Amino acid sequence: MIFEKFLYFNKEQRIGIALLVFLIVLLQAVYFSISFYSVKDVEISDEGKKWLALQVEIDSLKNNTTREDSYKMYPFNPNFITDFKGYKLGMKVAEIDRLLEFRKSGKFVNSAQEFQKVTQVSDSLLAKISPYFKFPDWVNNKNVSQRMYAKKDFNTFEKKPEKIVQKDLNEATKEDLIKIYGIGDGISERILKFKESLGGFVSMEQMNDVWGLSPEVIAELNKYFKISNLPSTTKIDINNASTKELSKFPYFKFSLSREIVTYRSMNGEIKSIEDLIKIKGFPVEKVKIIALYLDFK
Repeated sequence: MIFEKFLYFNKEQRIGIALLVFLIVLLQAVYFSISFYSVKDVEISDEGKKWLALQVEIDSLKNNTTREDSYKMYPFNPNFITDFKGYKLGMKVAEIDRLLEFRKSGKFVNSAQEFQKVTQVSDSLLAKISPYFKFPDWVNNKNVSQRMYAKKDFNTFEKKPEKIVQKDLNEATKEDLIKIYGIGDGISERILKFKESLGGFVSMEQMNDVWGLSPEVIAELNKYFKISNLPSTTKIDINNASTKELSKFPYFKFSLSREIVTYRSMNGEIKSIEDLIKIKGFPVEKVKIIALYLDFK
């Protein structure tokens, strides 16, 4: 039947169809009979598998190195290393626990050698992280002073007690503060900025609110400075100041400022210290100092 239909085409069409069928059969025969892979190609492929396995191992090592080196370190105080920070630095759990236990006793490490003595980290890890240790200014100044003292020779003689003349802290300059053992440029500027934000100090107890001052340095400050007269500052109108205005006062955080405004709206005017200590979150231990900056009228 198909052959009969084939005869309906003219001679040229029949020749074309026959050639097309012949080419299709020929291409199929060539495809299934000829191999496109040589022995040489197979040998290279086997060797390539070995190189591929080696390359996978190299890539794995590179990825591990990248993960280890991806943590970029910045200067930090080793006394405040957390569990996560210690892990990122490469410290072992036991080493981190030794440091935390040491800090719970209220002590501080003041040098890289003391850090190693407490934590028992390896010399290689210490060499890697100790260049990033940043201790307070008074620690660095203390070490420098001790080295200078060790190089000097002194004759033994009885030293007369030095007569100390106390100066008003509100009149102290940066140069005056740096003379105190344990105070450098950073802490002296911090004291002056705190004074400026308050409008002046009203008590030497406010030195406890300056970050970085140790009890020993505060004791030295009390030797050479005092508050002779209360500063003439613009007092805060505690009964009319807004939350934003109260927040500008260093002792009032935003949350406390909001509590003060809420207390006023619910209880009326704040008339005395007794009303202040009723406010939620108010620092009761500093109420007498804070009250000197407030206007209750």
